[in-house]
Parts: sequence; structure tokens; C-alpha cells
Amino acid sequence: MAVNPIITSIEAKVGQIIDDNRRLRRQCGELTEQRDRLRGDNRELQRRVAELEKELSKAKLTSALAGDKSDKRAAKARINRLMREVDSCIAMLAAEQQ
Repeated sequence: MAVNPIITSIEAKVGQIIDDNRRLRRQCGELTEQRDRLRGDNRELQRRVAELEKELSKAKLTSALAGDKSDKRAAKARINRLMREVDSCIAMLAAEQQ
């Protein structure tokens, strides 16, 4: 009995679909791992940027306090802001004690 060519064709197509499915699942897993690695790298880089911004801010303040005229206005503004924050904290502590 001869095998029907339609059945042979369907079997070949199903085999191809199964192979494609396996390949795509493997690729999806690899891409998911890559995405997770990149997200971790991104978090680490964002943390580092924040750290460097704090360091830069401190360096500018130090420079201004040392006499660098270009950053003097920013340093005064920051000191004033910090003083207001300290005053606010003192006022809240005094209000709690009463």
C-alpha cells in the first residue's frame, strides 16, 4: 500500500512546526536570561550614577567652601537649605517636648 503524499506532506510540516517550536522556546529562554542580566546591569549603573552625583555634589560644595567663586552661590544655597532643614527639625523636636 502506497503512502498518501498528502499525509507525507502533513507529517513533514508538523515536524517542521515542532522543530520551530523547540528552537523558539530555546531562543525565548536565552533572551529572557539576557533581559534579566541587562536589567541587573541597568540597576547597578543607576546606583553608580546616583553615587557619582552625590560625590560630585560634595566636591562642588567643598570647592565652593574652599573659595572657588563659580560654585559659591550654589554652596550658599545648599547651606541655607540645610540650615532651614535643621531649624525645622529643632522646631519639631521642641513641639514634641511640650
